[in-house]
Amino acid sequence: MVRDEYNDGLSAEDRVLLEGTFTRILDYLVSKNDREVPLATIHSAKDLYDVMDLSVSDSGVDVETLLADIDAYLQHSVKTSHPHFMNPFWGGPPVSSLAGEIISALTNTSMYTFEIAPVATLIEQEMINVMAKFAGYDNGEGTFTSGGSNGNLMGLLCARDHKFPDAKFSGFTGNPVAFVSVESHYSVEVAANTLGMGTDNLIAVESDDQGRMNVADLQAKISEQKAAGKTPFCVIATSGTTVKGAFDPLPEIADICEREEIWLHIDAAWGGAALLSPTTRNLMQGIEHSHSLCWDPHKMMGVPLICSVFLVNQSGILKDVCSHSNSAHYLLHKKNAELDTGRMSLQCGRRVDALKLWLAWRSVGNQGWAEKIENYMSLAAYLTKQVKQEPTLELVLEPQFTNVCVRYTGHNLSSQSQDDITNQIRSEMFERGKFMVTKALIDHRPILRPVIANSAVDQKSLDKFILEITTIGARMAAELPPK
Repeated sequence: MVRDEYNDGLSAEDRVLLEGTFTRILDYLVSKNDREVPLATIHSAKDLYDVMDLSVSDSGVDVETLLADIDAYLQHSVKTSHPHFMNPFWGGPPVSSLAGEIISALTNTSMYTFEIAPVATLIEQEMINVMAKFAGYDNGEGTFTSGGSNGNLMGLLCARDHKFPDAKFSGFTGNPVAFVSVESHYSVEVAANTLGMGTDNLIAVESDDQGRMNVADLQAKISEQKAAGKTPFCVIATSGTTVKGAFDPLPEIADICEREEIWLHIDAAWGGAALLSPTTRNLMQGIEHSHSLCWDPHKMMGVPLICSVFLVNQSGILKDVCSHSNSAHYLLHKKNAELDTGRMSLQCGRRVDALKLWLAWRSVGNQGWAEKIENYMSLAAYLTKQVKQEPTLELVLEPQFTNVCVRYTGHNLSSQSQDDITNQIRSEMFERGKFMVTKALIDHRPILRPVIANSAVDQKSLDKFILEITTIGARMAAELPPK
């Protein structure tokens, strides 16, 4: 493609490319709820290589080829806005937040100083303040991060500096140990490795049959580690575990942490949205007694990836924890120092993620978020009821949130046959582009875990899901050799 690189405006090719792109965006949004369109079409890297040209050349390609490339990308990507997409904790974004994503890319600024991102800085500050109040952090502060995993890292980092204030200079001392539920997200182990505390010093605490942290075992593990000469410095509780959607008992955990002088961090990447509705807020009762939390609006709130927030309950903590030498004198100046978010983050270059959240929040208001969460909970309750009424399915545990854990049991099938069929159901549904749900293990046995976090999902989607898995399961059961 030949360009005039000295052109101060749009070239003819750029205009055609942008107009074609926006047309495709509108077409995609109009057709996103079409149930008859497969949510995925190609499932192997080889097949994708066969149908797409991914190479780059010395001279470039023309605008028609670029638009064809966009068509191919849209055609062969998983359609996360599809009404049968119930795999991860998110779905297609609302248009208001999509607009924010486009404008953020268009203005192409970074969040490290007020000088370069004046409006974005104030918007981020507003969103942090609003979310902190929902968490009961009346004097709190925070920052947007690269995801819940980064938020858990920052939680451990704040806990480290709280217990070991010299650690940022001399490293860990005093044999530090932290405590997590066996149901915790794997990112906590990554954070322990990154901080250099050692994953062996991340102590696993047992959970109950619903997936909630066992408080008695937590206290016992803390006592054991102290007797062994270790220094407990952090407990990471989970509000919304990955598989079971469990919420750890925060009031009891907070009592232990206060008594033992241990930092309490909450991984609420998934479950933080429960704070937005009066009917679900009780799931996070006691959150105001924690010291920090991570919360991902890109999950149940539906904001485009990535949109993730880390909050602490006291202002001034992040500037101390994320402090640096004077080597950033070229960037961080005295003027507007109180507004420069680069002083409160582990990142320097950081995109404007607050804009898409702010536009979405402005659009729906607090009441709109509450209604969205309550609708998802209602749909999860509907799916739970449908599973219970189907004799060939097993509800593996009562949902606390919108994770619904299901196993195909059939009639008079062995446990091994049930497991084999459950595994195959998931694979066949996805390969045919019918449904996409997660496969996970509970008590070492496979389950299907549809999760309600996609605004396109409705009761019709759930009815079709039940019909699909029971139909496939019955066919596979009939194909088993006779006993």
